[in-house]
Amino acid sequence: MLNTLGGGGNKGNQLIQVGGSFNSIMATLTPILVGVLIGEATKAQITDVFPVMYIAMAVFALAFVVLWAVKIPEPNEEKSNEKLGDLMAGALKFRHFVLGAIAIFVYVGLEVGTPGILNLFLSDPNAGGIDTTTAGFVVGTYWFLMLIGRLVGASIGGKVSSKIMLTVASASGLVLVLCGIFSSTSSLVSMPVLQQTTTGISFGLTQVPITAVFFVLVGLCTSIMWGGIFNLAVEGLGKYLAAASGIFMVLVCGGGILPAIQGYIADVAGYLPSYWVVVACLAYLLFYALVGSKNVNKDIPVD
Repeated sequence: MLNTLGGGGNKGNQLIQVGGSFNSIMATLTPILVGVLIGEATKAQITDVFPVMYIAMAVFALAFVVLWAVKIPEPNEEKSNEKLGDLMAGALKFRHFVLGAIAIFVYVGLEVGTPGILNLFLSDPNAGGIDTTTAGFVVGTYWFLMLIGRLVGASIGGKVSSKIMLTVASASGLVLVLCGIFSSTSSLVSMPVLQQTTTGISFGLTQVPITAVFFVLVGLCTSIMWGGIFNLAVEGLGKYLAAASGIFMVLVCGGGILPAIQGYIADVAGYLPSYWVVVACLAYLLFYALVGSKNVNKDIPVD
């Protein structure tokens, strides 16, 4: 919807980044709100959860009213009377879309796998050696950096193309992950994170392996990838756009499959070797940004 409202191209990507920024803001605030409403989890009663559920229902109701009342342009809605199966088959004829669908599969996998394995690494006494609570706050910084990255992406998205943004993010992510793999886990540095103290939650420095810093910084790189990949994948699809979006969304299952593969490798070979899965993912995204995103099927009618 945001891509359509922006007319695709740079403006479409910019609106997607704006939407992603709101997503990240609420992803950051919601756990805090839920914690305030429920209180100490070990002493919570089922009735303490009711306010959270009421708020959730109110959000869904508000979204329903907004979507019902606002007219959202569907430029190809009346132009195509083809069956859904034919539209899906048509979308799959575009090389840049097929490669883009694979790219979103890969992206969601690395977005989830990078902080997931990091949390296990940090809280393992034989690896990171950090208590579970602190490890959670360190990993939470990854998601906070995604918010920062999306805000930056939203501010420059109108002037910087999706291809350039995805290229820089993928290349930077590759460098960071490789640095994390080859850095010494015994080298400790001070990292600014939220901390839980006896008086509450405060901002301060905590000692973490330098490896963790490199992996956390990947959050800046993954932040703009969703919008950039979608924007590039559906460019020039015309009447096939809606069907292509459906196929595209199915491929987010990579967020469940690739982290499982990475986790298996972590069990067999160790935490750091498992990040070669992330390296492979970032290498593919770099390929997609530089080569795979080009529409080489402009001869296919899309009206």
